[in-house]
Amino acid sequence: MAILKGILGFFLSLRTTIWLTLLLLALLLYGSVIMPLNEEFQALHTVPLFPWLEESPPAITWWLFAAIAVLSLLTANTIFCSLESLIKKRGSRQFLLVVSPQVIHIGFLFILLAHLFSSYDSFRGMTYVGEGTRLSLPNNTSILFERINTGISPSGYLIDWSAEITRLDEQGKPAGRSVIGPNAPAFFKGFGIYIKTVQPGPLTTALIEVSRDPGAVWALAGGVLFLAGMITLLIVKIRREDAAEG
Repeated sequence: MAILKGILGFFLSLRTTIWLTLLLLALLLYGSVIMPLNEEFQALHTVPLFPWLEESPPAITWWLFAAIAVLSLLTANTIFCSLESLIKKRGSRQFLLVVSPQVIHIGFLFILLAHLFSSYDSFRGMTYVGEGTRLSLPNNTSILFERINTGISPSGYLIDWSAEITRLDEQGKPAGRSVIGPNAPAFFKGFGIYIKTVQPGPLTTALIEVSRDPGAVWALAGGVLFLAGMITLLIVKIRREDAAEG
Protein backbone atom coordinates (compact mmCIF):
# COMPACT_ATOMS: atom_id res chain seq x y z
CA MET A 1 0.00 0.00 0.00
CA ALA A 2 2.86 2.37 0.86
CA ILE A 3 4.51 1.60 -2.48
CA LEU A 4 1.26 2.39 -4.32
CA LYS A 5 0.93 5.69 -2.46
CA GLY A 6 4.54 6.51 -3.29
CA ILE A 7 3.96 5.87 -7.00
CA LEU A 8 0.75 7.90 -6.93
CA GLY A 9 2.50 10.73 -5.10
CA PHE A 10 5.28 10.70 -7.70
CA PHE A 11 2.89 11.13 -10.60
CA LEU A 12 0.78 13.74 -8.81
CA SER A 13 3.72 15.93 -7.89
CA LEU A 14 4.45 19.24 -9.59
CA ARG A 15 8.13 18.64 -8.78
CA THR A 16 7.95 15.55 -10.96
CA THR A 17 6.75 17.71 -13.85
CA ILE A 18 9.58 20.21 -13.36
CA TRP A 19 12.34 17.59 -13.04
CA LEU A 20 11.08 15.57 -16.01
CA THR A 21 10.88 18.71 -18.13
CA LEU A 22 14.43 19.72 -17.18
CA LEU A 23 15.71 16.21 -17.91
CA LEU A 24 13.96 16.20 -21.28
CA LEU A 25 15.48 19.58 -22.17
CA ALA A 26 18.93 18.29 -21.21
CA LEU A 27 18.52 15.22 -23.42
CA LEU A 28 17.30 17.28 -26.36
CA LEU A 29 20.16 19.73 -25.90
CA TYR A 30 22.61 16.83 -25.99
CA GLY A 31 20.89 15.52 -29.10
CA SER A 32 21.13 18.88 -30.86
CA VAL A 33 24.90 18.76 -30.33
CA ILE A 34 25.48 15.10 -31.24
CA MET A 35 23.18 14.87 -34.29
CA PRO A 36 25.26 17.03 -36.68
CA LEU A 37 28.32 14.92 -35.85
CA ASN A 38 26.83 11.63 -37.08
CA GLU A 39 25.75 10.99 -40.66
CA GLU A 40 23.29 8.33 -39.51
CA PHE A 41 20.88 11.04 -38.36
CA GLN A 42 20.46 12.31 -41.93
CA ALA A 43 18.14 9.37 -42.61
CA LEU A 44 15.63 10.73 -40.09
CA HIS A 45 14.41 13.13 -42.78
CA THR A 46 13.06 10.27 -44.88
CA VAL A 47 12.15 7.37 -42.55
CA PRO A 48 9.96 7.04 -39.45
CA LEU A 49 11.69 7.30 -36.07
CA PHE A 50 11.02 3.82 -34.66
CA PRO A 51 12.19 1.80 -37.71
CA TRP A 52 15.28 4.00 -37.82
CA LEU A 53 15.98 3.36 -34.13
CA GLU A 54 15.85 -0.41 -34.72
CA GLU A 55 18.59 -0.18 -37.36
CA SER A 56 20.85 2.41 -35.70
CA PRO A 57 23.61 1.73 -33.14
CA PRO A 58 22.61 2.33 -29.49
CA ALA A 59 25.79 4.32 -28.95
CA ILE A 60 24.30 7.28 -30.84
CA THR A 61 20.58 6.70 -30.12
CA TRP A 62 20.52 6.12 -26.35
CA TRP A 63 19.46 9.71 -25.68
CA LEU A 64 16.43 9.27 -27.96
CA PHE A 65 15.32 6.19 -26.03
CA ALA A 66 15.82 8.14 -22.81
CA ALA A 67 13.80 11.07 -24.20
CA ILE A 68 10.94 8.71 -25.16
CA ALA A 69 10.97 7.24 -21.64
CA VAL A 70 10.90 10.71 -20.07
CA LEU A 71 8.06 11.77 -22.37
CA SER A 72 6.11 8.66 -21.34
CA LEU A 73 6.53 9.56 -17.67
CA LEU A 74 5.60 13.18 -18.40
CA THR A 75 2.45 11.99 -20.20
CA ALA A 76 1.44 9.87 -17.20
CA ASN A 77 2.19 12.80 -14.90
CA THR A 78 -0.06 15.07 -16.99
CA ILE A 79 -2.94 12.59 -16.98
CA PHE A 80 -2.75 11.99 -13.22
CA CYS A 81 -2.54 15.70 -12.40
CA SER A 82 -5.46 16.53 -14.70
CA LEU A 83 -7.67 13.84 -13.18
CA GLU A 84 -6.77 14.96 -9.66
CA SER A 85 -7.62 18.57 -10.48
CA LEU A 86 -10.99 17.64 -11.97
CA ILE A 87 -11.89 15.43 -9.00
CA LYS A 88 -10.92 18.03 -6.39
CA LYS A 89 -12.67 20.91 -8.16
CA ARG A 90 -15.69 19.08 -9.54
CA GLY A 91 -18.04 21.19 -7.40
CA SER A 92 -16.49 24.52 -8.35
CA ARG A 93 -18.70 27.24 -9.80
CA GLN A 94 -15.83 28.45 -12.01
CA PHE A 95 -16.30 25.68 -14.57
CA LEU A 96 -14.27 27.31 -17.35
CA LEU A 97 -11.43 28.17 -14.98
CA VAL A 98 -11.23 24.52 -13.91
CA VAL A 99 -11.67 22.97 -17.34
CA SER A 100 -9.46 25.27 -19.44
CA PRO A 101 -6.10 24.00 -18.08
CA GLN A 102 -7.27 20.42 -18.63
CA VAL A 103 -8.20 21.23 -22.24
CA ILE A 104 -4.64 22.54 -22.66
CA HIS A 105 -3.33 19.28 -21.21
CA ILE A 106 -5.52 17.23 -23.57
CA GLY A 107 -4.20 19.25 -26.51
CA PHE A 108 -0.65 18.53 -25.34
CA LEU A 109 -1.41 14.81 -25.12
CA PHE A 110 -2.97 14.79 -28.60
CA ILE A 111 0.19 16.39 -30.00
CA LEU A 112 2.31 13.70 -28.31
CA LEU A 113 -0.01 11.04 -29.73
CA ALA A 114 0.39 12.57 -33.19
CA HIS A 115 4.18 12.31 -32.91
CA LEU A 116 3.83 8.70 -31.78
CA PHE A 117 1.78 7.75 -34.85
CA SER A 118 4.10 9.66 -37.17
CA SER A 119 7.19 8.07 -35.63
CA TYR A 120 5.77 4.61 -36.17
CA ASP A 121 4.26 4.67 -39.65
CA SER A 122 4.99 7.82 -41.65
CA PHE A 123 6.54 8.05 -45.11
CA ARG A 124 8.43 10.68 -47.08
CA GLY A 125 10.20 10.40 -50.40
CA MET A 126 11.33 12.72 -53.18
CA THR A 127 12.07 12.13 -56.85
CA TYR A 128 12.26 13.88 -60.21
CA VAL A 129 9.58 13.12 -62.81
CA GLY A 130 8.92 14.15 -66.38
CA GLU A 131 5.82 14.17 -68.58
CA GLY A 132 4.64 10.60 -69.00
CA THR A 133 6.30 9.36 -65.80
CA ARG A 134 4.30 6.77 -63.90
CA LEU A 135 4.94 6.87 -60.16
CA SER A 136 3.97 3.94 -57.92
CA LEU A 137 3.05 4.80 -54.32
CA PRO A 138 3.60 2.48 -51.33
CA ASN A 139 -0.18 1.87 -51.11
CA ASN A 140 -0.19 0.31 -54.62
CA THR A 141 -1.67 3.47 -56.16
CA SER A 142 -0.10 4.66 -59.43
CA ILE A 143 0.15 8.30 -60.47
CA LEU A 144 0.67 9.34 -64.09
CA PHE A 145 2.22 12.77 -64.69
CA GLU A 146 0.57 13.80 -67.93
CA ARG A 147 1.72 17.40 -68.22
CA ILE A 148 4.09 19.78 -66.40
CA ASN A 149 3.21 23.45 -66.81
CA THR A 150 5.55 26.38 -66.21
CA GLY A 151 5.04 30.13 -66.06
CA ILE A 152 7.95 32.23 -67.31
CA SER A 153 8.22 35.98 -66.75
CA PRO A 154 9.22 38.34 -69.60
CA SER A 155 12.66 38.44 -67.97
CA GLY A 156 12.99 34.70 -68.37
CA TYR A 157 12.48 33.77 -64.70
CA LEU A 158 10.33 30.89 -63.53
CA ILE A 159 7.35 32.38 -61.66
CA ASP A 160 4.82 29.54 -61.51
CA TRP A 161 4.53 25.83 -62.10
CA SER A 162 2.03 22.99 -61.83
CA ALA A 163 1.50 19.41 -62.91
CA GLU A 164 -1.54 17.63 -64.26
CA ILE A 165 -1.72 14.14 -62.79
CA THR A 166 -4.01 11.13 -63.14
CA ARG A 167 -4.57 8.41 -60.56
CA LEU A 168 -4.62 4.94 -62.10
CA ASP A 169 -6.49 1.93 -60.77
CA GLU A 170 -5.09 -1.62 -60.54
CA GLN A 171 -5.90 -2.20 -64.22
CA GLY A 172 -4.05 0.98 -65.22
CA LYS A 173 -7.23 2.87 -66.09
CA PRO A 174 -7.79 6.52 -65.08
CA ALA A 175 -9.55 6.80 -61.71
CA GLY A 176 -9.29 10.54 -61.06
CA ARG A 177 -7.46 13.65 -62.21
CA SER A 178 -5.91 16.54 -60.28
CA VAL A 179 -3.69 19.57 -60.80
CA ILE A 180 -0.99 20.13 -58.18
CA GLY A 181 0.81 23.40 -57.58
CA PRO A 182 3.33 24.86 -55.09
CA ASN A 183 0.65 25.27 -52.40
CA ALA A 184 -1.95 22.91 -53.80
CA PRO A 185 -1.06 19.23 -53.25
CA ALA A 186 -3.24 16.27 -54.12
CA PHE A 187 -4.12 13.47 -51.71
CA PHE A 188 -4.74 9.84 -52.62
CA LYS A 189 -5.61 7.31 -49.89
CA GLY A 190 -3.67 9.19 -47.23
CA PHE A 191 -0.64 10.04 -49.39
CA GLY A 192 0.09 13.64 -50.32
CA ILE A 193 1.63 14.51 -53.71
CA TYR A 194 3.57 17.79 -53.62
CA ILE A 195 5.38 19.58 -56.42
CA LYS A 196 8.42 21.35 -55.00
CA THR A 197 10.07 22.93 -58.03
CA VAL A 198 10.45 22.57 -61.79
CA GLN A 199 13.43 22.56 -64.12
CA PRO A 200 12.22 23.92 -67.48
CA GLY A 201 13.87 22.89 -70.70
CA PRO A 202 13.42 20.66 -73.72
CA LEU A 203 12.54 17.89 -71.25
CA THR A 204 10.87 19.64 -68.33
CA THR A 205 11.20 17.82 -65.03
CA ALA A 206 9.58 18.41 -61.64
CA LEU A 207 10.78 17.61 -58.15
CA ILE A 208 7.98 15.67 -56.45
CA GLU A 209 7.55 14.84 -52.78
CA VAL A 210 5.33 11.96 -51.65
CA SER A 211 4.50 11.82 -47.97
CA ARG A 212 2.07 10.31 -45.51
CA ASP A 213 1.69 11.47 -41.92
CA PRO A 214 -0.88 9.51 -39.88
CA GLY A 215 -0.42 11.89 -36.96
CA ALA A 216 -1.37 15.06 -38.86
CA VAL A 217 -5.05 14.98 -37.85
CA TRP A 218 -4.19 14.35 -34.21
CA ALA A 219 -1.65 17.18 -34.26
CA LEU A 220 -4.26 19.54 -35.71
CA ALA A 221 -6.81 18.52 -33.07
CA GLY A 222 -4.21 18.94 -30.33
CA GLY A 223 -3.22 22.37 -31.58
CA VAL A 224 -6.83 23.53 -31.72
CA LEU A 225 -7.55 22.26 -28.19
CA PHE A 226 -4.33 23.76 -26.83
CA LEU A 227 -5.10 27.15 -28.36
CA ALA A 228 -8.76 27.04 -27.29
CA GLY A 229 -7.78 26.24 -23.72
CA MET A 230 -5.20 29.03 -23.61
CA ILE A 231 -7.59 31.65 -25.00
CA THR A 232 -10.44 30.59 -22.70
CA LEU A 233 -8.18 30.63 -19.65
CA LEU A 234 -6.88 34.08 -20.57
CA ILE A 235 -10.38 35.48 -21.08
CA VAL A 236 -11.64 34.06 -17.77
CA LYS A 237 -8.71 35.49 -15.83
CA ILE A 238 -9.07 38.92 -17.45
CA ARG A 239 -12.77 38.98 -16.54
CA ARG A 240 -12.00 37.99 -12.96
CA GLU A 241 -9.44 40.76 -12.64
CA ASP A 242 -11.86 43.30 -14.14
CA ALA A 243 -14.59 42.17 -11.73
CA ALA A 244 -12.19 42.44 -8.76
CA GLU A 245 -11.15 45.98 -9.75
CA GLY A 246 -14.76 47.00 -10.30
